[in-house]
Amino acid sequence: MTAVEMRLSALLLQEHYGEIVERVGAFLIRNGAQPLRVIVSETGTPTDQVKKALCVLLQHGLATYQMHRRGFVEYSARCDCCLRILRFPRYIYTAKTLYGDAGELIVEELLLNGKMTLTAAVKKVANRLTETMEDGKSMEYSEVLATFTQLADTHFVQRCPAVSDTGDTPSAEGRRPPAPTLVTNEKEMYCVPKVTLIGKGKRRRSSDDDEGATQSKRPKRDTAAEGAQNDGIYWQINTDRFHQHFRDQAIISAVSNKMDQTSSEIVRTMLRMSEITTSSNAAYTQPLSSNEIFRALPAGYNISKQVLDQYLTLLADDPLEFVGRSGDSGGGMFVINLHKAVTSLATSNLESIVQERFGSRCARIFRLLLRKRHLEQKQVEDFAMIPAKEAKDMLYRMLSVNLVNLQEIPKTPDHAPSRTFYLYTVNPLSAARMLLQRCYKTVANLIERRQFETKENKRLLEKSQRIEAIITSMQATGAEESQLQEIEEMITAPERQQLENLKRNVNRLDASEIQVDETIFILESYVTSTKANVL
Repeated sequence: MTAVEMRLSALLLQEHYGEIVERVGAFLIRNGAQPLRVIVSETGTPTDQVKKALCVLLQHGLATYQMHRRGFVEYSARCDCCLRILRFPRYIYTAKTLYGDAGELIVEELLLNGKMTLTAAVKKVANRLTETMEDGKSMEYSEVLATFTQLADTHFVQRCPAVSDTGDTPSAEGRRPPAPTLVTNEKEMYCVPKVTLIGKGKRRRSSDDDEGATQSKRPKRDTAAEGAQNDGIYWQINTDRFHQHFRDQAIISAVSNKMDQTSSEIVRTMLRMSEITTSSNAAYTQPLSSNEIFRALPAGYNISKQVLDQYLTLLADDPLEFVGRSGDSGGGMFVINLHKAVTSLATSNLESIVQERFGSRCARIFRLLLRKRHLEQKQVEDFAMIPAKEAKDMLYRMLSVNLVNLQEIPKTPDHAPSRTFYLYTVNPLSAARMLLQRCYKTVANLIERRQFETKENKRLLEKSQRIEAIITSMQATGAEESQLQEIEEMITAPERQQLENLKRNVNRLDASEIQVDETIFILESYVTSTKANVL
């Protein structure tokens, strides 16, 4: 855990969960596993507030607990999950793209609440969808339940670890353990229990005084019925599955840019067929025969089996090696080399960063070193066709930021410079790690800049929100247009211009965060895949 990652994690915790949670979370990130009394004393926070902060962190999967050998409970933060907070908007947008408004709101509610029961999530989403519909229309619980089931079938949501049957039973001495033991049932991880949800979403009423007495007794019966149906099963977002989807989309886009739309659709079909059966860290997908791929192609693609075989052969022979041949049965067995694809995507990002920062000539040298592995300075000059003085300057500039490494190979044991080869080389893994840290620092700077912009214009924002609330309430009561215009004129022209500038700057900072996160995801995937497949 580097200082940059700690800083970014603390900023994300503060922005989403408040200062107290940030204080407790940052302390756990810096110091590792700690018991409750140490957290209270070191952070200077009251015990009840620390307990609430730990509850929030545990609820959202940002912290874990374990039993110490001396019998007390220790809490530790999960920094990787804290950094994933940055990706929440992409999770929600992906769910909306794949499963519509219901899928978007299900994922949003699970991210907001950390963990939810099935019935609570379905009812909350149905109510929110009903509020956006026209008067007289409402969302059926069954429709939201069907979307939730689709998310579970495709592994985008999963069950939370449950308390083991023996984890809460008293010991031989008659004492209960300080903390329950959580177990995960892999077979039922994505099984949606059979629940009976009959009804429609409800709209929030502004005045429920007359119905308060009749509704006060309902929650007890409803809660008991929901508890029996949920059977203590809570659900959460499966971030690894979302990351797998992001990786697959990046591979499909790369194939489409390199070849054509038909090739990308064939790769999309292969990834879709193996998305459930292939683990997120696997180096290859499951082998698929050309006959299976042909049958699974979308109905709109009217290509013959012979044309499909030609495309598969072309993909397998391509230098990128995204698709590989693993056998000849069933018309030929094909796999997608996920590790090779992620490596190619990461390398492309590295080359793009070098070109943007140092220019096209440095990018040419960088690509040359990636291809040739080891080169002397004279060889770099000759292969890249760049004058000696410029090539030397460019190599040293990249060497100073650790994008290029210098390896010494002595002819004699004394390492005399005149009898030593000096070879330039590129280590993609170390370069990716270095650039990953720079990306974390960039995102942290963007967040701090956005917070500064908002703080500087806090008074103006509060005034604008108050006026908008007044206008909304007056429109609801049927106010005249002249009255509304008079209220709007409370904000002067310079203030309105300042607000527009602020919104434009904040939108630009938000867009930059999302763009940097896309680079972070590719580099993280490459580092993770390399560690998983090399070790």
